Amino acid sequence: MAPKKENLLLLGATGYIGTDILEQVIKAKESFGRIAILTSPSTAQNKADVLAKLKNQGVEVIIGDTSNSSDLLNAFNDIDTVISAAGRPIIAQQIDWINIAIQAPSVKRFFPSEYGTDIEYDASSANEVPHQQKLKVRAALREQEKEGKGLEYTFVVTGPFAYGYLAAGKGSLGSFDVKEKKAVVLGDGKGKISLTTDPDVGKLVVAALLHPEAARNRALRVNSFTTTPLEIVEEFEKQTGGGKWGVEFIALERARELEKKAYEEGNPYAVVFTLRRIWGEGGTLYERRDNGIIGAEEGLDDLTDAVKVAIAAQTGA
Repeated sequence: MAPKKENLLLLGATGYIGTDILEQVIKAKESFGRIAILTSPSTAQNKADVLAKLKNQGVEVIIGDTSNSSDLLNAFNDIDTVISAAGRPIIAQQIDWINIAIQAPSVKRFFPSEYGTDIEYDASSANEVPHQQKLKVRAALREQEKEGKGLEYTFVVTGPFAYGYLAAGKGSLGSFDVKEKKAVVLGDGKGKISLTTDPDVGKLVVAALLHPEAARNRALRVNSFTTTPLEIVEEFEKQTGGGKWGVEFIALERARELEKKAYEEGNPYAVVFTLRRIWGEGGTLYERRDNGIIGAEEGLDDLTDAVKVAIAAQTGA
């Protein structure tokens, strides 16, 4: 008898990275049982066309409130694995979701919303402002494991999203402006950075789902490719006609000053300053990546692919 296929529930599936995760899950739907999402009444109204398309693709759409325990318990019924793509403002709410998942007899695995910068890269990570809520979620999952409550977990750590990193941005802490043919980079531009494209985030989550033993109760540090800011500039030059781009260099010390000022002024983008500084300091790099243990060394995007998408996004081509 063939083993039972996992039933999946995605939370935050119509949001930024949740959309990409769900898209790749659908592409691999033959490997899974039920594929369901829990979405709010407002999303059901505002994104009716999106949800109708998902239903046509075989996705079960459950309407409910993620802050309502009864709605969550109902959504968790007969679900094996919960995949969260909660946005930063509600990261801490996942602790409630975890506690409710523990009460649901069928739920065996939980993927919290990580998909970004490693929040436990080194000792300094514990003090970084953007990491605090995710650290609490990790602590909650580890505590229930210690208490023998039986909910397995996987932290899918992808490093920065390539499309966001390659965007024009505001220039102060790194950007690649196609129309102006100008880049702003941190440091000397030679420091390596690990990036993952949005679609590859979804592919890597699917790979982790399909390799439960390798992914059990650990962080998977995965990516699409590793490069440097100057290599990125060279690829933009190649794909925009071969002319040289202007490059402005921002010293890391200056980046730290701008970061400090952003917090002092209550700038809502202060966390972005922190993340950019972490990336510039090399906080995305490892001796080896974990792609291989989940069968994801092949079929991912490279720098050429990512820059092509970035140019299209900026030019509308």
